[in-house]
Amino acid sequence: MQSVKVLHSIAELSDVPGPLVLAIGVFDGVHLGHRAVIERALSDARAAGGSTVVVTFDPHPARVLRPEQSPLLLTCTRHKQILIATLGVEHLLIIPFDDKLAAMEPDQFIHEISASANPLRQICVGENWAFGRRRAGNIKLLKTLGAGMGFEATGIPDVQLDGRAVSSTVIRNAVQAGDITTAAKLLGRHFSILGTVVEGRKMGRTIGFSTANLATNNEQLPPDGVYAVAVQLRGRKLQGVANIGVRPTFADAGARVCEVHLFDHSGDFYGEEIEVSFLRFIREERKFSSADALREQIAMDVAAARQATS
Repeated sequence: MQSVKVLHSIAELSDVPGPLVLAIGVFDGVHLGHRAVIERALSDARAAGGSTVVVTFDPHPARVLRPEQSPLLLTCTRHKQILIATLGVEHLLIIPFDDKLAAMEPDQFIHEISASANPLRQICVGENWAFGRRRAGNIKLLKTLGAGMGFEATGIPDVQLDGRAVSSTVIRNAVQAGDITTAAKLLGRHFSILGTVVEGRKMGRTIGFSTANLATNNEQLPPDGVYAVAVQLRGRKLQGVANIGVRPTFADAGARVCEVHLFDHSGDFYGEEIEVSFLRFIREERKFSSADALREQIAMDVAAARQATS
């Protein structure tokens, strides 16, 4: 996987060879609209003989500004880092978003960036991006500040697909509704989640289908059910079948989990990070009369998933 150098403070921009072209945004999902902003920055940086830096925030600003209304994520920060790296970005600035940053006036925020860049050539944002205290900053202000500080401000229009603007909210709603086909079209890739493999109750082994239990990062999951999936593990792409739900067949069924059975792969990989891409919905989760009945159904699920991923 291509690596990206991660910066954690605005001051570290001074270490990146200029001129700098920045793509700034939350970029939750790294969808087609986000990619348009980032790819414009990459293109213009190449033309200027400079460097591209993608600038994002952690946590999602809504967690600080309106925690009671904060949405589930499409991509945690680590997942964003991986996806942004695949676009060819070499530098990623992750700014900690806290009350102090939320209270910063928009012009002060841009002044700090401009003062640290060596030099700042251009800032690319979505044309509707708002920033700074009370979200008072916008592309108009950015252009005004750029005229005074010597950088160009570029607002990228929303990407339209099937007559609607691509947005994280639309994609999140599609995933929540189980419409992973629409989510994939708007993302420009299969919807995926990133998580760490944790030790579970090893129920799958008792019926002949060992699974990896995934600890996720407050990401929006599709509805409960069984899905054909592709998994990135140790740089390899593997196929499998995933179940999301509470495993109602077992008497001690508990909290909602995402567990993955990988085809043609054995061994434990506890503590490892994997990316699970959802390719096709197979069936709803349901309770079976016995472990044997569940085993027979899982065998059919595996056959269906193999067909979907072949």
